[in-house]
Amino acid sequence: MRQRNSITCTAIFTFFMSVTAVNAQNSQVRVTVYNDNLALVHEMREIDLPKPTGLCSFRDVAAQIDPTSVHFKSLSDAASVRVLEQNYEYDLVSAEKILARYLDQKITLATKQGSTISGKLLNSQGNVVLQTDEGAIKILSASEIVATDLPKLPEGLITRPTLVWLVENKGPAKQKVEVSYLTGGMRWHTEYVGVLDATDKNLELTGWVSIDNQSGATFPEAQLLLVAGSINRAQPPQRVYKGARQTMEMAAAGSFEEKEFFEYHLYTLPRSCTLKDRQVKQIELLPTSKTAVQKDYVYDSSRDAKKVKVTISFKNSQQNGLGMALPAGKVRLYKPEGEAQILVGEDNLDHTPRNEEIRLNVGDAFDIVGERTRVNFRQMGERSNEEQVKIEIRNHKSEAVTVKVLEHFGGDWTIRQQSLEHAKKDATTAEWRVAVPADGKASVDYTVFRTW
Repeated sequence: MRQRNSITCTAIFTFFMSVTAVNAQNSQVRVTVYNDNLALVHEMREIDLPKPTGLCSFRDVAAQIDPTSVHFKSLSDAASVRVLEQNYEYDLVSAEKILARYLDQKITLATKQGSTISGKLLNSQGNVVLQTDEGAIKILSASEIVATDLPKLPEGLITRPTLVWLVENKGPAKQKVEVSYLTGGMRWHTEYVGVLDATDKNLELTGWVSIDNQSGATFPEAQLLLVAGSINRAQPPQRVYKGARQTMEMAAAGSFEEKEFFEYHLYTLPRSCTLKDRQVKQIELLPTSKTAVQKDYVYDSSRDAKKVKVTISFKNSQQNGLGMALPAGKVRLYKPEGEAQILVGEDNLDHTPRNEEIRLNVGDAFDIVGERTRVNFRQMGERSNEEQVKIEIRNHKSEAVTVKVLEHFGGDWTIRQQSLEHAKKDATTAEWRVAVPADGKASVDYTVFRTW
């Protein structure tokens, strides 16, 4: 190797030269991913266990593993195998770490000029400082060095994160084992794409899940499960994996199967898939479904003094073309314009069970304006008052609209006079439906009496 950060070793040996090594070949993997940076890895491998006692290394585990969560079990002969000790080795090989282990030892450097320099290593941070056999001090910059020759790999450094067990084995050497552990660095989230038709009365909705794997391990041909919901955790993993380089991959078609599980919802992919390290994989969750929607204009002066909000609502029911429990995620709404589609708004969807209504805030209407005016106010006593209000809606569109006007009251309240009949939505909210003609205006007047 010809870079300062890549070290040539003439006689490398591994730390586990006397340890039975287990790789990920011929393994069965199941990965359950949670929303909050957590995954449960469940793996079955056929391995060789030392007899009667010895060390067994289990490689290709996640770099962000929680070692205290590891569970080991023999599926071939559980009574014959006992784990006496468990270690998690994660001091991975790097040029800097190898050189640091060679302080005060003799090394040989090759320079750009084609010469070699041997001496005792005094410093490896930044410039390399050597003391030759004659006692001279040589200082070399990193750019001058093209290769470094070392006699061996220092003990304690490994190439991949590895679990090491000291096992007692009274059974056969080759056994099938089950290993599970929790790891950080994995999460999933949902994105929905909705396309409104020309009338704004129908919506085509598609859902995708994105699985972000920054755990430090690749899981080939894994069974994938996703848990929607917030689980209580006593202590999250402490390490943070840095330097992640993300790639995006669109998985082949194949929708998830959804079911209730404890107090959460479980989504299982009916085929295997590979979760590469430092990769974001997208898989279809909800095939394109057409559903009827209701478009509403809402004026709430407590939210904004002038703007009228636009919302889209629909019911998550089988009769309405949906019916799957929908995990939380971002919804982007588009509308066709000629041969293209234009983004008209986006909102966050919370976890939504079947048969619940979904209401999305699309944005603010450009051509509809609201204005609230306090016409009169009287203090009726120490714990009561009366307020007279006028709310005007101005419509600059070329078509008539109906606007929901919301007003909020504290204490006990009564509408004494009103120009339009209101509906009491809850203990603090009154709603009026105001019909506004095209390029015109309309208003609602009311008087409210409050006590507290």
